[in-house]
Amino acid sequence: MAYSELIKNFSRIRDYMRDFYVYGFRSRNEFTAKSARSYDDERRRLESWLGDSMRFRQTPEGKNIFISIDSRVSRHNPLFAAWKTKSFTDGDITLHFIIFDILHDPQKVFTLTEMTEAVDEYLSAFETARTFDESTVRKKMQEYVREGLILAQRKGKTVYYRRAPDSPLPQRDILDFFSETAPCGVIGSYLLDKSVPQESHFAFKHHYITSVMDSEVLCSIFEAMSDQKYITMETINRRKDRIAENHVVPLRIMISVQSGRQYLMAYTPRMRKISSFRIDNIVSVHVDDVCSEFGELRRALLDMMPHLWGVSTHGRSGQGLEHVAFTVTYGDDEMHIPQRLEREKRCGKVTEIDGHSSRFSADVYDASELIPWIRTFICRITDFECSNHVLEAQFNDDLRRMYTLYGLEGGGDR
Repeated sequence: MAYSELIKNFSRIRDYMRDFYVYGFRSRNEFTAKSARSYDDERRRLESWLGDSMRFRQTPEGKNIFISIDSRVSRHNPLFAAWKTKSFTDGDITLHFIIFDILHDPQKVFTLTEMTEAVDEYLSAFETARTFDESTVRKKMQEYVREGLILAQRKGKTVYYRRAPDSPLPQRDILDFFSETAPCGVIGSYLLDKSVPQESHFAFKHHYITSVMDSEVLCSIFEAMSDQKYITMETINRRKDRIAENHVVPLRIMISVQSGRQYLMAYTPRMRKISSFRIDNIVSVHVDDVCSEFGELRRALLDMMPHLWGVSTHGRSGQGLEHVAFTVTYGDDEMHIPQRLEREKRCGKVTEIDGHSSRFSADVYDASELIPWIRTFICRITDFECSNHVLEAQFNDDLRRMYTLYGLEGGGDR
């Protein structure tokens, strides 16, 4: 069978792109779950889409292929190319262009019979033309009606079809920014392809391009939230390589400004609580029935937001909200420290004690989410307390270990 760069199912190429770009560089021999032939085909597809962005490194284990992208040179996400290579049949592509050529004038209307006859007449100019029966034309017309490309109007028992009028495109700068920053930004990339080319006015210091691989999953989740419906999703545990099924109510998408990682906040009826799910761990999404309690659950999440530092809705103590507080000191020439506290406090509160010290405090569901941030103030912290005593003891023990490691006196006592 001849190799083709077109794909039928995006989920498979999503796995390969993640293996190449996100989870490390693997050699051909390390892809044991699939055949070597399959690996070669997917590698060639990626090379045809990404061109100069593909690199390789020779290691003792073999030749490692990886994706390398310099955001200073590439202003647009190159991974969008994967979305523009969906396979199609000869009949699909032929009927697509014939239908829209016939319906080029938005004022003209056709019944299904008239459209089928117009397609036959269109193809009669070819010696060995294929034919399309009325059932095939009907299915294609109904597909385009669902997509909003064709308008259908019923008069009595007859349905009339006409082309939907073209919508004006937003300004290119708007599309440019949307495509690189918003969830499902690939939609903006499609629209950019239809607009007049111009030099991009945007450059991104932190460009989280890998989120484009999750656009299909996100689109289904947004559809379910818009219609206030349940979803059934398959999630993968990558450590155990195990897939689980979850029936949930999607409530909100949250995106980390530090890592670009995307999370789904959802209510799980089985566990009777709101939890977070990493979007890149969701394998598939199926939209289910309407949830009559959607509004109530959304309000419950909004009530929780003032006590969320990240996306964790329950801590290790299991005792509701956890209180965490610490005091930092700084010199006259270090006023950037209290300014940073104020800027990064999120749901916490900063109180100035005197001209050289400030205290941060917060009541959150999971105090462990703050620890990496709090550690960035070590050597300025004069006291630390947490209602989760296990977490507090661990923090103090880490300090003592650090003092021992560097041969310092005091053993970490504050």
